[in-house]
Amino acid sequence: MSLDVSLISDIPIKRPPSSGIFIRENGHIVEISEAEWYKRHPDREPVRAPKQDEYTTELYSANITHNLGQMASHAGLYDALWHPEDKGWQYARDIIPTLKQGLAALRQDPEHYRQYDADNGWGTYDHFVPFVIEYLEACRRYPDAKIKVDR
Repeated sequence: MSLDVSLISDIPIKRPPSSGIFIRENGHIVEISEAEWYKRHPDREPVRAPKQDEYTTELYSANITHNLGQMASHAGLYDALWHPEDKGWQYARDIIPTLKQGLAALRQDPEHYRQYDADNGWGTYDHFVPFVIEYLEACRRYPDAKIKVDR
């Protein structure tokens, strides 16, 4: 199970080109190129996601494993990531201060947060920090975008 976060625009934008090849890696789903697929699996054909519409309202999307919920909670990030609606946060700009504070806390004491790493390796500090950085950057880039969360 994963937490999916998206930033949504009221105005459709042209979707960037996609390989349609998605894999689960380091606790989240990532898209890889066809060249990367064949480098990893030279003897297998990839399964591709169906072609999508040329335009989308989704400006940003990412996901992480629920295994990071406890770490997020201890860093003060749980509400901003899992339940922004409970705080009345609707837009990317609403969660920027919380993401900044949580990221600072994570960076200040990595060893403290590593105690919440998932035993199975699916959800670690080393996965979570880049996720928070990327989400914060997207929120700064699209401050007026609506937050969408699927849990």
